Amino acid sequence: MDQKVAELLNDQINKELYSAYLYLDMANFYSAKGLDGFANWYEIQAREEQDHAMLMYRYLHNNSQTVTLEAVAKPDKAFRELSDPLKAAYEHEQYVTGLISAIYAAAQEVRDYRTIQFLDWFVKEQGEEEKNASDLITKMELFGGDAKGLYMLNSELGGRAYSAPSLQL
Repeated sequence: MDQKVAELLNDQINKELYSAYLYLDMANFYSAKGLDGFANWYEIQAREEQDHAMLMYRYLHNNSQTVTLEAVAKPDKAFRELSDPLKAAYEHEQYVTGLISAIYAAAQEVRDYRTIQFLDWFVKEQGEEEKNASDLITKMELFGGDAKGLYMLNSELGGRAYSAPSLQL
């Protein structure tokens, strides 16, 4: 495996774990506001990010690479309005899409087809993540200003169940 690609994947493990921390922080915000459905949504997001990190961790090990775990940064976002975490999550998913794209480009440059195939799942996943984040903002803008609408949206988000990724390594 190309060293640069391996380093980018190793760094992405840390970024995925940071994403989990960020989403747990968002869940904390919503829990404090009494919005357990929103908190549930972001707790599940955090688990998904942990899964993404583990997929990369296993992939590197399966390709005889050493994984170096770095410290995970503390989330630094301050949330005031109910829509603040939603907007921050969308921006963060766009950032992660850029990171995945950079790893993909590095793998393409060295014709690392196995890693390209591995990353194809993440490219698709990021499209879904960005759409979900954008949809939440839209729903909040449409219904969040009304107490009944917010209640219904909170109930909808509370119904989300965790589903482990189906990527085969």
